[in-house]
Amino acid sequence: MKETVVSGIRSTGKLHLGNYYGALSNFVKMQDEFNCFFFIADLHSLTTHPTPGDLSRTVREVVVEYLAAGIDPEKSTIYVQSDVPEVAELYLYMNMNAYLGELERATAFKDKVRANPDNVNAGLLTYPVLMACDILLHHGTKVPVGKDQEQHLEMTRTFGNRFNRLYNVDYFKEAFAFSYSDKLVKIPGLDGNGKMGKSNGDASCVYLSDSPDAIRKKVMRAVSDSGPTEMNQAKPEAVQNLFDLMKVVSSPDTLAHFDDLYNNCTIRYGDLKKQLAEDMIRATEPVRSRINEIADDDEYVKKVIQLGAEKAGESARKTIREVRNIIGIRKLF
Repeated sequence: MKETVVSGIRSTGKLHLGNYYGALSNFVKMQDEFNCFFFIADLHSLTTHPTPGDLSRTVREVVVEYLAAGIDPEKSTIYVQSDVPEVAELYLYMNMNAYLGELERATAFKDKVRANPDNVNAGLLTYPVLMACDILLHHGTKVPVGKDQEQHLEMTRTFGNRFNRLYNVDYFKEAFAFSYSDKLVKIPGLDGNGKMGKSNGDASCVYLSDSPDAIRKKVMRAVSDSGPTEMNQAKPEAVQNLFDLMKVVSSPDTLAHFDDLYNNCTIRYGDLKKQLAEDMIRATEPVRSRINEIADDDEYVKKVIQLGAEKAGESARKTIREVRNIIGIRKLF
């Protein structure tokens, strides 16, 4: 039997280069080797209280972009998290065995509290439990996640093993981080610091659906500096980010050319940015054209969502039946 891969992306807006190179390109490879469940995490996105209109729109956008990136609904299960209500039931059961202290110690929770002190809701606190249930519901053993999610994955193993010990069963398997690369890809943003992410604003992100003109404008406005003053000096973070982006979308010769110019103090950032923008446009063109094509086909998108709900629901219902039986939740008559 093939091992099961489970991964989801929050429906908080359009997907960007970081999502593509950090996740989607790997998803496409995985679907030929594993039993894959790729979902749109709309329940997770409720922690930031999106409007109803924004929520439904962004869910559809992510489905379209999954398909445009090459995820095949015949090979993988693409589904919307809220279309599988069993995840909420498992979340209830697992919350009974998750403890306040361990949830409060989660690094991601502490970061969110610092960043949004006026929105410390229970969903943020128990976010690792819901993430664990996404994985445990389908008995996932491989989870393509970034470094920032590894603690949540460790908590998934904790919750699954605790359930097994509590009920003296060997039911839930352990899930581990998985990538085809030994080094997890980190795509920096255009704002000069950190990784590319929607929370840093549109100017930091190059979206897969961005037009060529939009990409050119964003890249030309990317943070840099006044240029090197000494031969072979270390690059500041903002400049290194531009070179790191070039490593991903440009040819090795192009990267080496601009690296030499920097080391010789003859680089012109305008030239580097123009080249980087054109290479980004070329790299995203196949996905961008597919996004436009698929987005116009309502019937196809609807069929994909319905098929995914059926396939994910079948797996989820089996798990919930077995979990209820293990716990002792059974019909008496």
